[in-house]
Amino acid sequence: MSVDNEVIRANSGALVPAQRRRLRVEIARQLPGLLAGQLAWAMRRGGQGRTDRGRVPDTRAAREAEELARAELSAPVLAHSFRTYLFGRALAGLDGNTYDDEVAYIACLLHDLNLEHPTPGRCFAVAGGERAAAFALGAGLGPERADAVGAAVAAHVTPGVAADTGDPGGFVSAGAAVDVLGARIAELDRGWVREVLAEHPRHGWKKVAVAAFRAEAAAVPHGRTALLLATGFATAVRLAPFPE
Repeated sequence: MSVDNEVIRANSGALVPAQRRRLRVEIARQLPGLLAGQLAWAMRRGGQGRTDRGRVPDTRAAREAEELARAELSAPVLAHSFRTYLFGRALAGLDGNTYDDEVAYIACLLHDLNLEHPTPGRCFAVAGGERAAAFALGAGLGPERADAVGAAVAAHVTPGVAADTGDPGGFVSAGAAVDVLGARIAELDRGWVREVLAEHPRHGWKKVAVAAFRAEAAAVPHGRTALLLATGFATAVRLAPFPE
């Protein structure tokens, strides 16, 4: 991606015109593949992607991240966060990528810490990334890995980062994109997806996600969320192949 996520973080999530233009191009580039995947799933096609739903990192930081997520996130956002991790891990496996599982797990659980609490002028992903990084450092991760958690959270709403599921930000973004948009869902095993949804119900996630993004866009009108909404995000969410 040509958009520097470090610059986005430094600007509290605000995009300059050149970044906005590049991201619009990236969104347009991804749209045909998204629609094709949604159609394939609707036609009851599926792939081989799956992972062990019961295997999660068992470390102090991972356990404390789950405690924080359960304490702070609403039921729809919490379930989405767990699904994000499972979908991301399945896609990383399909892609043959290696990744830091503890960093990926913590970033997935905490990637929407600030989603339902917009702050004027401060992107929820950037602010949430700062909180997630501080948490990870306090939970025992070294500075570099704690920053990787924060960077993943901050980057996950940037179109294009999901292409690299070996990167923490790409891992989170790819997993979230399955759950929000149905991106790459046709690469996953249909029975396994049903099991994931049964274990972590959606709780009307489409309506929750669209409402949260609209509130975020109002608070940060020059951010990535506002750009996504302006380029059809709400419609793409409604078309995602999940019954709600």
